[in-house]
Amino acid sequence: MPKLPERSGREQALPKIQKYIESPVLQERLYKRTLIIVILSQIFGGAGLAAGLTVGALLAQEMLKTASFAGIPAALITVGSALGAWYVGRLSQRFGRGPGLATGFLAGGIGAIGVIIAASLQNIILLFASLLIYGVGTATNLQARYAGTDLAKPSQRASAVSVAMVSTTFGAVAGPNLVNVMGRAAESIGVPALAGPFILAAAAFILAGLVLLVLLRPDPYAIAQAIAQANRTSAGPSSDSTTGDGNKRGLVVGTAVMILTQVVMISIMTMTPVHMKHHGHGLGAVGLVIGIHIGAMYLPSLITGYLVDKVGRLAMSIASGMVLLISGILAAFAPADSLVLLILALALLGVGWNLGLISGTAMIVDATHPTTRAKTQGTIDVLIALAGASGGALSGVVAASTSYSTLSLAGGLLSLVLIPVCLGSIKLGKTAAQSSKSA
Repeated sequence: MPKLPERSGREQALPKIQKYIESPVLQERLYKRTLIIVILSQIFGGAGLAAGLTVGALLAQEMLKTASFAGIPAALITVGSALGAWYVGRLSQRFGRGPGLATGFLAGGIGAIGVIIAASLQNIILLFASLLIYGVGTATNLQARYAGTDLAKPSQRASAVSVAMVSTTFGAVAGPNLVNVMGRAAESIGVPALAGPFILAAAAFILAGLVLLVLLRPDPYAIAQAIAQANRTSAGPSSDSTTGDGNKRGLVVGTAVMILTQVVMISIMTMTPVHMKHHGHGLGAVGLVIGIHIGAMYLPSLITGYLVDKVGRLAMSIASGMVLLISGILAAFAPADSLVLLILALALLGVGWNLGLISGTAMIVDATHPTTRAKTQGTIDVLIALAGASGGALSGVVAASTSYSTLSLAGGLLSLVLIPVCLGSIKLGKTAAQSSKSA
C-alpha cells in the first residue's frame, strides 16, 4: 500500500484516499466538483477584491490630503498579499487547499472590517494596518486559481486556471459598479462613503472562506499528493519529475512572466482613479472604468486558457507583452476627458495581465511536483506580490513627479521585456534538446 504524504491530507482516512488513488473515474468526478466549489467561492472573492482596487487610493488621498502617497494603499495591499501568499501556500501544503484558502479569505474579511473602522475614526495608522491584512484576502483570491489544477491533466491545466479566474468576474465587475450604492449605504449608517465598498468586501471574503471550508471535501490537493506519491513509489526514484533543466526553466520563465505583467498592471491601474478624479470624472465613472478593467482581467479567461493549452505557454506570454504595450501607449496619449479611450486602455491592460497570468501559472504547474507544489506556488506568488507592491508604491511618486502619461508609457515599454525572456527560453530549450540527443 503506498505511503501517504507526510505533510498533507493526514486528516483523510486511508481507505478514502486509497479509493481515489485507484479510480480515475472518482478522480475526474472530484476534479469537476472542485471546479464548481472554486467557482462559487471566486464569485464572492471577486467582489471582495474589487473594493481595494477601486477606492483604496481615493480613501488614502482623502485622509492624507495629498495625492503623492496615493499609491501606498496598493503597495500595502500587495505586501499583505505577499505575506498571505506565503502563509496560505504553507497552510495548503500541510492541511490542504480548503483550510489554507479559507483562512486567507477570513483574514481578508477581518482586514476589510478594519478599513471601515479606520475610515470612521479617520485613523490613518489603522487604515494602513487594515489594508495590509485585507491584502491577505486578495492573495487568497489569486491562490485559488491553483485549486482547480490539482487533479487536472496536463492538457487541462490552463483551462482549469481559467475556470477559477472567469468566475471571479461576476463579483469583481459588480463590486466597482456598486461604489455609489455602497457609498450611500455607508453614509446612512454614519460611515464615510469611500469605505462603503469595504462593507461588501468584508461580507464577500467571509462567505468565500466559509464555502471552501465547508464544501471542499475531500481536499483535492491531499488526493493529488497521495496519487503522486503512489505513482512515485511504484515507478521508483528515477521518475521524480521535480528535477531537470526543463522544470527549472519553466519555474524561472513562468515567474518572470507573472512578475512583469503584475508590475505593469498594478502601476497603471493604481493611478488611473486618481488621474480621472483630477480631471473631473466622478466616482461613477471611476467605478465604470475599473469595473471594465477588472472584467477584462478575468472574463477572457476561458478563451485564454484554451489558447494557452492549445497554442502554447510561451506564445501567449509574448502576446501578453504586446497587448500591455498597446495599453500603455493608449493610456499615455488618450485625452484625459475621454472616458471611452480610458476604458479601452484599461480593458487592454486587463487582457494583457490575463494572458500573462494564465500562461505563467500553467508553466508553474507544469514545472512542479504535487508533493511540493502548494509551497512552491505560494513562494512564487510572494515574489509576484512584492513586485506589484513596488509598482504600486512607485506609481504615485512617478505620476506626481512626472505625469500619468509618463507612467503609462513606461509601463507599456517594460512589458516588452517579456519577448526576450520567452524567446531566450525557447532557444535554451532547443539547445538542451540537442545536447540530450548528442549525449
